Amino acid sequence: MELILASNNQNKLKELNALLSPLGFHLLKQGDLKIPEAEEPFDTFVENALTKACHAARLGGKPAIADDSGICVQALGGAPGVQSARYAQQPDGPKSDAANNELLLQRMQGQADRQARFVCALVAVRHANDPEPLIATGRWNGEILHELRGNGGFGYDPLMFIPALGKTVAELDAHEKNLHSHRAQAMQQMLALMKSYWADSLSHA
Repeated sequence: MELILASNNQNKLKELNALLSPLGFHLLKQGDLKIPEAEEPFDTFVENALTKACHAARLGGKPAIADDSGICVQALGGAPGVQSARYAQQPDGPKSDAANNELLLQRMQGQADRQARFVCALVAVRHANDPEPLIATGRWNGEILHELRGNGGFGYDPLMFIPALGKTVAELDAHEKNLHSHRAQAMQQMLALMKSYWADSLSHA
């Protein structure tokens, strides 16, 4: 079964494809279908993910799935939150993981509370006007380090230390990350929802 991924992020495509392929899904990146990115005007991950999924389904004419995710830092009142990918972005400028990490380190100077969460909201719709979107969320708790560590992953992975694993997310291999991540948690919920409520579609996948 083909699903449009309402994102052009190659890293998300790779991660989600690895998680969805055992169930028989094949993800199509929206950019490959000439679908422009949707606006993300809301303050919550769920609202933005729903907006993106419906936008992609409407223009692509297929079921769609959208991920909205980011990092929420306790000492910063939940920031960067939904602005995670654009945290340090200048008007009309490019997004930059390096700049985002640098800004987060600046904002965290002098902060004793280093608690943070990676948060992921996944929304899947059968069509743009689906009255029953499937919604799943995942949270991955960790701590913000004082410096970057590790060469893997993307985004804030080099700053996010996971005490239970004794590593930053950037120090995990792809298999280990897909076992524990906020996106993996949300996807496990989503797969269960799809099996329960999209059973007819899956049987023809």
